[in-house]
Amino acid sequence: MAAVVAFFGALPLATARWYLLPVLLVPLAVALWAWRSGTDVDDRGLRLRAVAGSHRIPWSQVAELGPDPRGRAAALLTDGRTVVLPAVRAADLPRVIAASGQQITGAADAQ
Repeated sequence: MAAVVAFFGALPLATARWYLLPVLLVPLAVALWAWRSGTDVDDRGLRLRAVAGSHRIPWSQVAELGPDPRGRAAALLTDGRTVVLPAVRAADLPRVIAASGQQITGAADAQ
């Protein structure tokens, strides 16, 4: 939807002069980013997709899943790095965990 809005917003500017025509590449880039980026979850791990490629993280390297300060979902890896999960919000974490086939553990389980 953002790419459609960006296209119609850029159209008057791009058609005003021939040298402004490359402005239409911005909505194309937005559409490509929206179509390509995301996170796939299965029983083997996480696959983080971006415009230029993807990166697989096996569950053995994931120490913890949780929200970051901006409300996005993030994975804390066993080597101490934190990776933000593209297109996943903190509210989606229970669905991510369910798709992984893992059990939810935390303070509520310890009681």
